[in-house]
Amino acid sequence: MPTFVEVALPVPLRQSFSYRLPEPLADRALIGARVKVPFGRQQLIGLIVALTDSCALAETQIKNVIELLDDSPVLPDSLYKLTLWSARYYLCSQGQMLTQALPVALRKGADAAPKSRQSLTLSPAGNEADAAVLKRAPAQKKLFERLQQGPLSLDEFSAMEFSKAALKALEDKGWIARLEETIAPDLGWRSELTLDETPHRLNQEQAVAVASISAREGFHCTLLEGITGSGKTEVYLALLEQVLKAGKQALILVPEIGLTPQTIDRFRRRFRVPLAVIHSNLTDNQRLDAWRAGRSGEAAIIIGTRSALFTPMAWPGIIILDEEHDASFKQQEGVGYHARDLAVMRGHLENIPVLLGSATPSLESLQNALAGRYHHLQLGERAGAAKKVRQGIIDIRHQPLKAGMSQPLLNEMRQHLEAGNQVLLFLNRRGFAPALLCHECGHLHECDRCDAFFTVHQSLGEIRCHHCGNQYAIPRQCHQCGSTMLMGQGIGTEQLEQALKQEFPRFPVVRIDRDTTRLKGSLESHLQAIQRGDFKILVGTQMLAKGHHFPDVTLVGLLDVDGALFSADFRAPERFGQLYTQVAGRAGRAAKPGTVLLQTHQSDNPLLRDLLHRGYGEFARSQLAERQQAALPPAWHMVLFRAEAHRAEDADAFLAAVAALLPNEKDFEIIGPLPAPMDRKAGKHRRQLIFQARHRQGLQQVFDTRLSEIEALPEAKRCRWTLDRDPQDLL
Repeated sequence: MPTFVEVALPVPLRQSFSYRLPEPLADRALIGARVKVPFGRQQLIGLIVALTDSCALAETQIKNVIELLDDSPVLPDSLYKLTLWSARYYLCSQGQMLTQALPVALRKGADAAPKSRQSLTLSPAGNEADAAVLKRAPAQKKLFERLQQGPLSLDEFSAMEFSKAALKALEDKGWIARLEETIAPDLGWRSELTLDETPHRLNQEQAVAVASISAREGFHCTLLEGITGSGKTEVYLALLEQVLKAGKQALILVPEIGLTPQTIDRFRRRFRVPLAVIHSNLTDNQRLDAWRAGRSGEAAIIIGTRSALFTPMAWPGIIILDEEHDASFKQQEGVGYHARDLAVMRGHLENIPVLLGSATPSLESLQNALAGRYHHLQLGERAGAAKKVRQGIIDIRHQPLKAGMSQPLLNEMRQHLEAGNQVLLFLNRRGFAPALLCHECGHLHECDRCDAFFTVHQSLGEIRCHHCGNQYAIPRQCHQCGSTMLMGQGIGTEQLEQALKQEFPRFPVVRIDRDTTRLKGSLESHLQAIQRGDFKILVGTQMLAKGHHFPDVTLVGLLDVDGALFSADFRAPERFGQLYTQVAGRAGRAAKPGTVLLQTHQSDNPLLRDLLHRGYGEFARSQLAERQQAALPPAWHMVLFRAEAHRAEDADAFLAAVAALLPNEKDFEIIGPLPAPMDRKAGKHRRQLIFQARHRQGLQQVFDTRLSEIEALPEAKRCRWTLDRDPQDLL
């Protein structure tokens, strides 16, 4: 019987901690179970990683486990191994990685396998009520009609974004009752699969892709490279049908919360099976309920953003990453893991297929496919009646611009709108104007904590820094000369929306960016209104570029892309190619032909010409060759050290000491220390050090031996530092 346990705790120290097991707990403790333990002056919840009969600590130093929270491991063996592997790969502590893998509620001590849950149902009075009396209360009517179909769990209620006010109103009427039901996982979907719609007939390319993936058993990773509108979702649905018929579960990862409702809707229309949804807009309890549904096997399909990767599956069947190239799959705060890479490793550990889908694959995935490590499938024709879009460049040199729009673009917009179609304008800058300029002295109002200009938000009456969140009321006088002649410099989505309403008063305009979609459910209601045709002109940032299907959009205009062509980040050309292709893919997705127009001062830019003439596929392959010649990822492997301090010399001293500990020979390269592209942010000076290795294994060996020395450097105490393996952003 073990006397001691080694516990991984959510702290940055790369070690486990020893505790004594009190007598009553000794025969129940298991590796992978959660325990509550004393740590300094606080109590923490961690996972048991080892059971031992002896401990090197002195008797007076060792403390007792306070509580054992689980009677069985909280993570299945495959996910436990995944956290061990990723902690070593991403150079963090096992406790930090285990923390990433558990929902917040479990980290706070919630029950991993509860005995009961609440759901909503119609009361006897509700069953006799007539929905027609709710015609003036559409939110209540929508919820009432859903409950007429059967009970609704609180998790589903939140995932489908019903109105809480509508729920309260119906409860006040006495039409809704809450049921407390004993939890016994409903696994009925495993015995019989019901389809709610007849699958579309696959074209030849889609059928070949489905057959090719289905023919392989066990783990294999496939890159599905399909042009926008080629019907990748239909391939996913056909594969899911086979997986679900075999009684297995599917995990589907999407990059943005905004894509989750339409993805849920697409799968719910096809399959009558339970779904679990996981994303950051849910409460801790909602996320825990979804996690439990996956773990028990009750949820046949688990859909979510990056963190859903760690959801257990009782019967793993397949993992699908849609838009696998998207940068939001990379965690930026805390442990910088990449959900795509961990999904491939999870598929390997669970011996199930992994499918990466994208119209614009990341260069990392493309290289793996071209090297034969991934199976590579391509969809080159648009599905159904959709035709290839017409592309054009508008050279705006010497042209007058109206709120950033040229006359040729306005003329084209007028033609499409008069024909009854929708127009989408893309501008990746929210706010009214990117800077506040004094017309008399030329002073640009700069954030006092960052090397960045304030963005003007006219509707909010404030200037705001988009880097540190610093905000003030719009000043009435110039800070430099006292003049009252202040004006917005440059164009943001808010100003563009105003100009379009004046230019096209007969056609309703909608703006979709982070400012207009802050409220829960606002993005979904905007998207539904677009689908209904309530809006004719769509203005948006990247939120509109990804995955949305707008059948009536026949013209897409990209207003200001020149900034994307010049950047300190070596990934900028790849990102621009992906962004242009994804935005262009919103045009002409149904039977109507589409047009894409790109405004630029750089009409002769070889990157632009390459992308427009040869398409993303050839463009990406030429980018791969350039990266190979420049010894940049994915050809070489990179770790980025970031250090920030109130005094720049403290950050420089630490990174110089790190550089002295790292090898700098033929298979390794050190770049820096050097200032970050934004030198000062939130009042601190920022410095970077890049370390590259020709071989991934060599990189790992360096950090296995040197990381503890780096952490022990005395200079480390005078700055805040992080390291990022396979960084996606050098800014």
